[in-house]
Amino acid sequence: MSSSLDSSDNIALEGAPLSRHGLIKFLVPSLIGVLLFLVPFSVGDTINIGMGFAADGLKALLGGALPAIATVVLCLSVVLTLVVKFTQPGWAREGMLRELFDVAPLWVAMRALGALFALMTYFQAGPEFVTASFTGGVMLNDLAPVLLTFFFFAAILLPFLVDFGFMEFIGSLLRTPFRWIFGLPGRSAIDATASWMGSGTVGVLITTQQYEKGFYNCREAAAIATNFSIVSIAFAILVTSFIGINHLFVPFYLTVVVAGLVAAVIVPRLPPLSRKPNTYYEPVGCQLQEERTGDQGLLRYSLGMAVARAEKAPGPRQLVRIALFNVADIFFGLLPLVIAIGTVALILAEFTPLFTWVSMPMVPVLEWMGLPEAEAAAPATLVGFADMFLPAVLGSNIESELTRFVIACLSLTQLVYMSEIGALLLKSKIPLKLWELLAIFLIRTAITLPIIVVMAHWLVG
Repeated sequence: MSSSLDSSDNIALEGAPLSRHGLIKFLVPSLIGVLLFLVPFSVGDTINIGMGFAADGLKALLGGALPAIATVVLCLSVVLTLVVKFTQPGWAREGMLRELFDVAPLWVAMRALGALFALMTYFQAGPEFVTASFTGGVMLNDLAPVLLTFFFFAAILLPFLVDFGFMEFIGSLLRTPFRWIFGLPGRSAIDATASWMGSGTVGVLITTQQYEKGFYNCREAAAIATNFSIVSIAFAILVTSFIGINHLFVPFYLTVVVAGLVAAVIVPRLPPLSRKPNTYYEPVGCQLQEERTGDQGLLRYSLGMAVARAEKAPGPRQLVRIALFNVADIFFGLLPLVIAIGTVALILAEFTPLFTWVSMPMVPVLEWMGLPEAEAAAPATLVGFADMFLPAVLGSNIESELTRFVIACLSLTQLVYMSEIGALLLKSKIPLKLWELLAIFLIRTAITLPIIVVMAHWLVG
């Protein structure tokens, strides 16, 4: 491959020249996006991505005010939704504001429920099962501040990663291996990497945006969101420290990666994901083009795709408009849903024997697999559907290191949990129903648990 700069301000790469302006427009924003979302940094004892450090900085700055801010946002969401639904003001009769506030009755009810839970928890008024520190308190005081700060920066900065050609560049380069191994577009590699380095919710956010822009079809978007939205290394470290196996982090993360990859190969080929149609989001249709044509080399073709996308990227004014809508959509649309569903899920997990009952069939399975304290471990194998951190909470009191290792690994490979990922998917335009999320969670559990147990017996003993 050769490259040269000519007098027409073009750079020639194996064929027709690519404009220097286009290359710069691709490279500079994409490099910023990679540094913000895909490159981990170590500051002291903390490992995080650039966007994560920005979110942590804002969280530290606002501190104890964030639960109050979240409560105000949730109440505003209900008020504005009701105003739009019942009065149909001129400012919300069309466009993004109508899409944001003129929602179906179910979502109105969920927004109202989220605001009610937040008010009860913030003012500590109402039944204890809502206001307790481990139910409503977790959602309002622990999760809501993270979501507010994390998604604020994610919504604003994500265009650097997805709108200036980097998705096209990586997608074209990795199209063949990802199609062959996972049956998915090459650009899904970025979803997985963004999840691994930053947060599973960022991966889901990328996936939903790519689906709505016509780069994933229905089946691909559903498969990527439920199989590639792995938790970050930082969260994995938190889980191992909490459950008392941080000295086993390397074998722990190796086990998570192996089990997760096997599940990512198998789960999309099984119902309900395999039965999703290969149709694209109707308002935009298919916009994907990863397959190489002509005699161009793979790198040259990938660069051409990236530059073509960068040339069509939104201008600064449109980017600001899109970013503000994304922030409003997350604050007024997603946050109430997360608080409502997450609080209900935690109430069921903490104040009812539901997960103990449904996990009874797991006791003989765990005993057959040779895990000590199977009866205590069984609820932890299924409670992750409510919240990903709950298995670590339940498993922290188990004496057997082997069993705690299995619980920690399984909680990270199940992926689908209603307090965050599940709520985000139900709100998105990706056609996934609650029962399908539960089915995917159970299938992932059935596939990854035997792999984790075998590796645990081998690595931990």
